[in-house]
Amino acid sequence: MAYEGEILDQCGLIKLDFSSTYVVAVSGDGPNVCGHLLLYAGGTYLQVAGVRTFPHYMSENGYKRYLKETGKRELRRRRIDIPKPDDAYLEIERQLAEKWTWGVLPHNCVSFCEAIITAGGGTWGSYSNCPAIATADNVEERVKSAYVWLNSGVEGLYGVPNR
Repeated sequence: MAYEGEILDQCGLIKLDFSSTYVVAVSGDGPNVCGHLLLYAGGTYLQVAGVRTFPHYMSENGYKRYLKETGKRELRRRRIDIPKPDDAYLEIERQLAEKWTWGVLPHNCVSFCEAIITAGGGTWGSYSNCPAIATADNVEERVKSAYVWLNSGVEGLYGVPNR
């Protein structure tokens, strides 16, 4: 069986740095075109995977092992602001202590991450519980990206030095 992380069986085992928090979308397996979502908090990845199981946590090396053994690839990361890290941590410990029942789209890896983010005062939420869509750039980010690309092309054309 492929590595999916460790089960937290006692409080205080993991230390999380919420100054560096991301939702991380990875490819799905089998017929899962939506992919899978993990939460990353300063060196630790958190996820729920399976029909009825405890959520898991893993280190950076564990994440690399997870990608290799499951044949998944990282699709993208989105930075998340967690203004109340202590509340997010309490929610993580609560979530990791209970078995999770997968409910396809309404109760899945995205809703797991959203519960932790919301508990920590974060505002990120998914308009789709499909991870590949949930982490896609919004219109504002696409416009900014297009502007940066266009501006650098014009500056390059006219020999304007990079800032």
